[in-house]
Amino acid sequence: MNNIRTVSDTKRTFYSLHTRPINSIYRRVVEELMVEMHLLSVNVDFSYDPIYALGVVTAFDRFMQGYHPLSDQESIYNALIKAEQDDPQRYRGDAERLQALAQNLSIPNLIEGLKSPIDGGSDQELKGHLQGIINNPKFKYSRLFAIGLFTLLEQADPKGIQDKAIREKILGQLAEVLHLPQDKLLKDLDLYRSNLEKLAQARIMMEEMTQAERKKRENRANQAVGTSQQDT
Repeated sequence: MNNIRTVSDTKRTFYSLHTRPINSIYRRVVEELMVEMHLLSVNVDFSYDPIYALGVVTAFDRFMQGYHPLSDQESIYNALIKAEQDDPQRYRGDAERLQALAQNLSIPNLIEGLKSPIDGGSDQELKGHLQGIINNPKFKYSRLFAIGLFTLLEQADPKGIQDKAIREKILGQLAEVLHLPQDKLLKDLDLYRSNLEKLAQARIMMEEMTQAERKKRENRANQAVGTSQQDT
C-alpha cells in the first residue's frame, strides 16, 4: 500500500491550520513554496539540513515581507511547516543559529577549510554541515538549499556579495568544493533575486493604489460634507 502523501494532502493540511484567506499576490508564493517543499520531502535522496532550513525561512520571510495583516504571517509560516509534518521552531532555530555563525565567517577561510579540512576555528559547526554534504554522494540539491547558502554569504560579506563578479566567483568555488551543479546554482539564485525585486515592485504598486483609493474616498467624503453644509 502506498502511503506517500500527495500535494493535495499537504495543501489540505495547510488550509485546515491556517483558515483565514491569503492575499492573492502572496497566495501563489505560499503555494509554490509549499509544493516545492513537499516534492523534496517525498524524494528518497532528500534529507533535512540546517542550510536548507535557512533557505526556507529566508524565502518565506522575504517573499512575505509587507504582508497584511502582519499577525497572519506567523500563522501562515507555522501552517506551512506543519503541513510538511515538521516543526516550525526547528526551522526557525536552525536558521537563526546559522545566520549568527555566518556574521563572523571568513568566506575565503571557509572555502580553503573545506578543501583541506583542519580542526579548530569558530566555523566548525558550519563546516560540519558542509562536510556532510561533500561526503554524501546522493545529496539532493534544491533551490531552497541554494537560497540558504546564499543567505550565509550575505551575512558574512553583505557588500561583497552584491558585486556580480565577486558573487559568481564565490558561488563557483563553493559549487566546486560541495559538488553542486554550478550553472543551476547561479540560475536559481539569479531567479530568486529577480523575483524578490519583482515582488517589491508589486508591493509598491499595491501601496500606491491603496493610497490613491484612500484619497478618492477622502475627497468624496469632503465633497459630501460640503454639499450637506450648503443645503443647510
